[in-house]
Amino acid sequence: MKGYAGKILRVNLTEGKATKEDLPEELVKKFLGGLALASYYLYKEVPKGADPLGEENKLIFAPGVLVGTGLPTLSKSSLVFKSPLTGGFGRSVVGAKMGVALKKAGYDMLIIEGKADKPKILRIKDDEVEILDAEDLWGKDALETQKILKEKFGKNVTTAAIGPAGENLSLISSVDFEERQAARAGVGAVMGSKKLKAIVVEGNRKIEYHDEEKLKELIKKWINVIKDHPATKADMDYGSGEFLDWMNRERGTFPSRNWQWGYFQSAYDTKGYTEIDPYKWVPKLRVGRNPCPNCTKPCSQVVELKKYKPGVKVDGPEYETLYSLGGELEIDDAEAVAYLNYLCDIYGLDTISAGVTIGWAMEAYERGLLTKEDTDGLDLRFGNIEAAAEALRKMAYREGNIGKLLADGVKRASEKLGKDSWKFAIHIKGLELPAYDVRGIKGMALALAVSYRGACHLTAGVYGTELVGKWWKFENIDRLSHENKGFEIKFHEDLMQLYDTLGACKFSRHMFFLEGFPEMVYAVTGLNVDKSYLITVGERMYNIARAFNVREGFSRKDDTLPWRIMHEPIPKGPSAGARVSPKELEHMLDEYYQARGWSNEGIPTKAKLISLDLDDIAEEVGVGI
Repeated sequence: MKGYAGKILRVNLTEGKATKEDLPEELVKKFLGGLALASYYLYKEVPKGADPLGEENKLIFAPGVLVGTGLPTLSKSSLVFKSPLTGGFGRSVVGAKMGVALKKAGYDMLIIEGKADKPKILRIKDDEVEILDAEDLWGKDALETQKILKEKFGKNVTTAAIGPAGENLSLISSVDFEERQAARAGVGAVMGSKKLKAIVVEGNRKIEYHDEEKLKELIKKWINVIKDHPATKADMDYGSGEFLDWMNRERGTFPSRNWQWGYFQSAYDTKGYTEIDPYKWVPKLRVGRNPCPNCTKPCSQVVELKKYKPGVKVDGPEYETLYSLGGELEIDDAEAVAYLNYLCDIYGLDTISAGVTIGWAMEAYERGLLTKEDTDGLDLRFGNIEAAAEALRKMAYREGNIGKLLADGVKRASEKLGKDSWKFAIHIKGLELPAYDVRGIKGMALALAVSYRGACHLTAGVYGTELVGKWWKFENIDRLSHENKGFEIKFHEDLMQLYDTLGACKFSRHMFFLEGFPEMVYAVTGLNVDKSYLITVGERMYNIARAFNVREGFSRKDDTLPWRIMHEPIPKGPSAGARVSPKELEHMLDEYYQARGWSNEGIPTKAKLISLDLDDIAEEVGVGI
């Protein structure tokens, strides 16, 4: 098969050995590769009820099918695993150089299984695969670890590492890939549970493509399309947060103060730019970029700290982090947010989950539900930068009362604290919510409620169509209405699973959409596929993930929203009065399950699974005839 390395590398840490398997051609034709193929392997190989932090769980790293081809913004690799945070299907996506390196080393997918008895490094260099001792690196932060590995193995290697949070099995811990993070759903804890400190990959092979000349034409064509697109300049100049002010003041859908508000209040009251708006801070702080591989519209904004840790450079903060460590905590200081971002990077914490968890703790503290004894003396009020920084450190090391309380995210923290604190715990299925106040974006509310990995904005990525739908002449899309959301969300979910399978950056979805992919796939692999085939690959993958969750006991009861979103309207601003009532959510779920071809309880039917050629899964979890 052209465009594929043709091998899967399987590493068993319990046995300390690596084996190579042929990439099954029949599975490639059904799943293409990337996320879809990795998801099928996870479903088949991780048994029902497996401990997410035990030997039976697996960590599968799968570069997108088009990664490494030179096609612009095709850089993404997926990690799949059983999530220790949610207990369901775990997925984390990263724009890492390692995806390209793994393919050039000769592998389309890496499956890590078992559990080492002491810290290890996995080193891959083409046919050479070694499991090396890493006790000298255990305890070091994620960035320092990778610096040491590059000094030891050479500048051509690509690296990934966990920090102290992953070592201490924080359920909101991340994996750092040279300052690109795979962060959501507890992937760092899975790696830490296996005592795998780091991965080092070097690849030197050339991958053969089906039509090299056509591929060169497509690379040139899509570079020009992206370069000329009106969204490109803003993304490059100000990063993913370039629309923060529009979300905040124009739409009133930028959550702040632990979702007590639908906008960052300081900005709304002054009717001026908040200090965390990139239009304000980028000209003063940016010193460079750190783009993903083959990115021709880099949103990366490398900033240099001046006040909090002078001279330190950090890649970020991007939009989600400006929310979680900024507006969510009422911190109106861009450099402070960048500093907290840096701490999350070195400790190995998901910035979204960490910020939302601290936001919950700040509200509990101000309500008197947490005392200074509970917080180890921290004055954990909104806006307290130093307290937030120390809370992050304690979370990473599970240190003290507050570190132990917050290390595993807001769901478990609220369960431990009790006192009705669950009513302002902002999570779905255990995963903390991203930077969109869905009380004013009701299709997005449905997308978060049903997402297989919990509150994920990129599983469907409909915030764009929801917020500017009428501008794009999608007349049936009204962000404040709960009607006609089912098919909208279903289609976008299938499309986004395709994006992750191919390795496409979702910031290019309004450029590639769907029509550009068939000729790309053909030039790279020789597979003559059409748009309907490709979107079916996305639908197939989505149903596998849902089936994984169903097997673990998930159903309609889990497709819900935080209490605050359903019962407390946005108090003020452009979306004042908006909420998603329980009745509205139930209506949207009915529409969505019907569009999906699932039962009223949200279980994939046998008919749907069989129609997607998932007969084996249909027999295990499908309902109906």
